[in-house]
Amino acid sequence: MAEKGAVCELQQAEAGKGKRAVNKVHCGTCQQRTPKGHGTMAVPPAYSDLGKSAKDIFNKGFGYGVLKLDVKTKSQSGVEFATSGSNNTDTGKSGGHLETKYKMKELGLNFNQKWNTDNTLSTEITMEDQLALGLKLGLDASFVPNTGKKSAKLKSGYKRDFVNVGCDLDFDMAGPTVHAAAVLGYEGWLAGYQLAFDTAKSQLTLNNFALGYQAGDFQLHTNVNDGAEFAGSIYQKVSTNLETAVHLAWTAGSNNTRFGIAAKYQLDKDASLSAKVNNACLVGVGYTQNLRPGVKLTLSGLLDGKNVNGGGHKVGLGFELEA
Repeated sequence: MAEKGAVCELQQAEAGKGKRAVNKVHCGTCQQRTPKGHGTMAVPPAYSDLGKSAKDIFNKGFGYGVLKLDVKTKSQSGVEFATSGSNNTDTGKSGGHLETKYKMKELGLNFNQKWNTDNTLSTEITMEDQLALGLKLGLDASFVPNTGKKSAKLKSGYKRDFVNVGCDLDFDMAGPTVHAAAVLGYEGWLAGYQLAFDTAKSQLTLNNFALGYQAGDFQLHTNVNDGAEFAGSIYQKVSTNLETAVHLAWTAGSNNTRFGIAAKYQLDKDASLSAKVNNACLVGVGYTQNLRPGVKLTLSGLLDGKNVNGGGHKVGLGFELEA
């Protein structure tokens, strides 16, 4: 270090004599470097998305008991259409819905309209990053022509580094209900709170806490709902092809602990295999195959391990088309 310091002093002296000094040697004592930031974190997820990676392993790729067809298209003007039809193999009931999305980029507005076979019409208008960076405002209204029932919800959310908050106002004839949630994140740690307050009854109807930690290939999530239901999940990306998840849940006043294990294995770039099992010996298996770009096939089944010979098992088929 003494030799490097002498070199720097010599260069500074030569510069003082009018000579052009070329700083070829980078000296640690003379050059101040900005330390790397600690505690920096991207925008934390919304409260509803906490533990999402584990939820996806348990839910995506499984559609047993349902035959489903999804079709997604997009017009040249930018309007997106999504049509879905399904049939429940247990009840025989069929249903469907139509959804359209349109964006007005010059105004920063997004329009989303939905209709389903229960004859419910809904429209959602959202605006994001217009009044302030990270601020999202929305209005969601629905109408049921058969009964004349109407509902509306005013939505707001704000997110930036370390914080993600949201507040929704659900309008009702008796009195609005306030839904609010906040998530704080620091160095991978996440803490969240969610509530719902019924102004008509002046009563807190929802009171949830959550705590978790997430790294690149590992996520831990725990939550307490209304002080009565305790749950936790662990997600791990074991390798580039294998993902695993574990879920635990317990309700106060009950000696029964519910748990499940799930895994997803990517066979190749177009095919994946999913499997899960819970403490009730229900085994689910799902297979997803991309037949070609925009065409996806999903096969799934549910096996009752306690009653293998008694029947009651379920199968499902899903077909997705996107253009």
